Amino acid sequence: MGRATVRLDPAFAVGPVRPRLFGSFVEHMGRCVYTGIYEPSHPDADELGFRTDVAHLVRELGVTVVRYPGGNFVSNYRWEDGVGAKADRPTQLDLAWRSVETNQVGTDDFVDWARSVGVEPMMAVNLGTRGPSEAVELLLYCNGDPGTQWPDRRAQNGHVEPHDVRVWCLGNEMDGPWQMGHKTAEEYARVAEETARAMRRVDRDLELVACGSSSRGMPTFGTWERVVLERCFDLVDHVSAHAYYEPLDGDVDSFLASAEDMNRFIQSVVATADHVAAVRGSDKRIMVSFDEWNVWRQQGFDGESSLAVREAPELIEDVYDVTDAVVVGSLLATLLQHADRVSMACQAQLVNVIAPIMTEPGGASWRQTIYHPFALTARYARGMVLRPAVVCDRVDTAAYGPVDQLVVTATLDDTGEGGADLTVFFANRSRTEPVELTLDVAAAVGAAPGDWTLVEHLALYDDDPTATNTRLEPDRVVPRPGGARTEGDTLTATLPPTSWHCIRLTEAVSR
Repeated sequence: MGRATVRLDPAFAVGPVRPRLFGSFVEHMGRCVYTGIYEPSHPDADELGFRTDVAHLVRELGVTVVRYPGGNFVSNYRWEDGVGAKADRPTQLDLAWRSVETNQVGTDDFVDWARSVGVEPMMAVNLGTRGPSEAVELLLYCNGDPGTQWPDRRAQNGHVEPHDVRVWCLGNEMDGPWQMGHKTAEEYARVAEETARAMRRVDRDLELVACGSSSRGMPTFGTWERVVLERCFDLVDHVSAHAYYEPLDGDVDSFLASAEDMNRFIQSVVATADHVAAVRGSDKRIMVSFDEWNVWRQQGFDGESSLAVREAPELIEDVYDVTDAVVVGSLLATLLQHADRVSMACQAQLVNVIAPIMTEPGGASWRQTIYHPFALTARYARGMVLRPAVVCDRVDTAAYGPVDQLVVTATLDDTGEGGADLTVFFANRSRTEPVELTLDVAAAVGAAPGDWTLVEHLALYDDDPTATNTRLEPDRVVPRPGGARTEGDTLTATLPPTSWHCIRLTEAVSR
């Protein structure tokens, strides 16, 4: 059995928890939109055609911001086709996923849905097959006051008040040869600069996200970010990062350590952005928008060109197991550990397509295993992110070398006279060894000895790490009570192999 000692002290804080770290992603891909969030013929559909059972699960998941409409889809998307009377909207061929796009859901529909489930819309513009003019027109349609063409068009379509979308992505994965309108770094930097400058003429207070690398393994990684930011530095606020993880060639040990790659990815992008700032003599800090991340078994995907043309096809509907959930929990912890520089993050995607939520057309919806670490982290990560001091055993991995057996992060919500709430998240990345944990909270907030009370310990694990949730067995894998114990300022617990944990404590005596 491994052993670990963790000490928490509010003097060692990363920064405040950013609500936008708990974002998601809705793309017109597979069944994410159609028979996912939207299915007018479903028994639980609302008056706009959106599934209320899915909306309930989205609210419970705790999603704060949703990126739309892509993804690869956006790079050949004509947004005008998705507004106005549904009967008049044209059916088009989406080149990204070789799908028939009916355009029954578009900009207004998505914003209506986002507002109804309480999430902030995050829009992407097409810089693949289109450019600055079309991006500005979409911005005017969304945010302009009536009196000119595009805001008047929105008002005619039933939305007199502006949508007031604040965050805009300048294209998607333009470094990728798979992208419609793929560009070199220099080509993209030029069009992103032109688009950003024009959009800021409409609204100088927008938050703009420049495309970063679509993975840390891209041959242009690092150079791409430098070239783009050298040109766009004064015009953008964030640079994107995308990453998907899977057990390559059956290497589960390295897969469980995927957070090491995400950590290095973030550090590299931050270093590049700060290098550009230093050269310019600027104190501005470009933030990282990690607006696509998840577990995705890409080795099992034959690629876009192999897809038959269909409407809302079943596409990359991965079924997630316990191991996947532990990885997702560790990735969330890593995003929190970088809350000083990661401004937002979007798990891709929300429904059906590599998603925490699954649906059956006309039937049930259910939570995948990865739903639970996301929902609990989004619910209980509050206040300040602490930087824990961790001493634990190591796990050997082929991809990253020796890594800590535990991934740990903590948040402290100091409520002042009413006390404080402390939440600690753990992932045990060993497939074979449990961990005997000792958590020292003596320094937290300066509470008197013995003032901390254990609220609950929720654990996600199973004797079978390949266990999944399905339509017929939707609660096969759910968080269960853990066995944490407290004595004075010390908490102890045994963390099983391949497990994820949420441990909550509260200060029992007001200060």
